[in-house]
Amino acid sequence: AKSHQTDKKKSNIKMAPAAKKGSKKVQSFVVDCTRPVDDAIMDIASFEQFLTERIKVGGKAGALGDAVSVSSDKNSVTVSSESAMSKRYLKYLTKKYLKKHNVRDWLRVIASNKDRNVYELRYFNIAEGGDEEE
Repeated sequence: AKSHQTDKKKSNIKMAPAAKKGSKKVQSFVVDCTRPVDDAIMDIASFEQFLTERIKVGGKAGALGDAVSVSSDKNSVTVSSESAMSKRYLKYLTKKYLKKHNVRDWLRVIASNKDRNVYELRYFNIAEGGDEEE
């Protein structure tokens, strides 16, 4: 009789994700690139293209389908996802882009203090770093 009860529990666990898919809770993450774009270090269009090509959905890069959308305005890129996607993954891809364009040494990706779903690209404080090296 006990094995029959565990079978019921397993079937209930399997049903939970299906309910989530039906509700389609949209997550939205923003990467604020205001500072590097103003200094013409970074191109928003190429960053948006990079994210579109690299974000993996269902283990396949570039096949965003309807689950994920990448859009940009003048100074920021917004990634909206209906499927589960971690904010950390967006940070990883942003760092990868910065490294590819050889600006990883000057820029860092920081979570915004104001909004939890926003990453900001900021410069390292070079003035502080210079004193430590001497």
